[in-house]
Amino acid sequence: MASERRATPRSAGARGTTILAHTPKTNVPAPPPIKKLLQPRASQQQQQQKQQQQQQPHPRRMGGAASRSSRRTVATPAAAAAAVDAAPAASADATAPVLPFRVGHGFDLHRLAEGYKLIIGGVEIPHTKGCEAHSDGDVLLHTVTDALLGALALPDIGQLFPDTDPEWRGASSDTFLLEAVRLMRARGYAVGNLDATIIAQRPKLSPHKDSIRANLCRLLGADASAVNVKAKTHERVDSIGEERSIACHAVVLLVRAAGA
Repeated sequence: MASERRATPRSAGARGTTILAHTPKTNVPAPPPIKKLLQPRASQQQQQQKQQQQQQPHPRRMGGAASRSSRRTVATPAAAAAAVDAAPAASADATAPVLPFRVGHGFDLHRLAEGYKLIIGGVEIPHTKGCEAHSDGDVLLHTVTDALLGALALPDIGQLFPDTDPEWRGASSDTFLLEAVRLMRARGYAVGNLDATIIAQRPKLSPHKDSIRANLCRLLGADASAVNVKAKTHERVDSIGEERSIACHAVVLLVRAAGA
């Protein structure tokens, strides 16, 4: 252990100035870590928000029945829609212009397997295979739903209706599309026109196109002149051409509704 030394005066030069010998300090606090110095200071607003969060009770401490109920309602369409409605409002710029129209694209693909019904556009198509999916596997309605959500810059169908939720097991895809239509109308838009292309090697969809189109118009609340449904094969190329899957594309134009 180094012994302490006291400062002793010593003479330096003719002017009689006194220089103190160096004395090491033993009680000097250690400097703060570099990481701590680099951390930005929290603003007053952030500190207030932190205090408010600490004062609020944790969801798991609010009672068993209430917490279970709140977790379950997240999976219902109304609660999911409320969450979607709140998200854009919190993130959107208040000065953002209201667009006169919006364009959205949707795509979906499902495996084909025996033991499933083939439902396209809400219409059951006679076939030896159907879409293997968590819901009813309606490739057209899934695609159109994503096109509407994409045009509105909202979360996609997989986020709103996840395939990990048992509530949507075997659910009719009408539910998904009608929710997208509700969100569209709530934001002041209507379908200007929609063009969809179903890609399947088999079965032939031409005999069913009118029924599919009519049901799609009903769900969208759109005139038949604004909705088009096409069907293409895949020339026996890859999984679609080998009849192991079915796919669909859709493009939608949304326009500002009258009076919105």
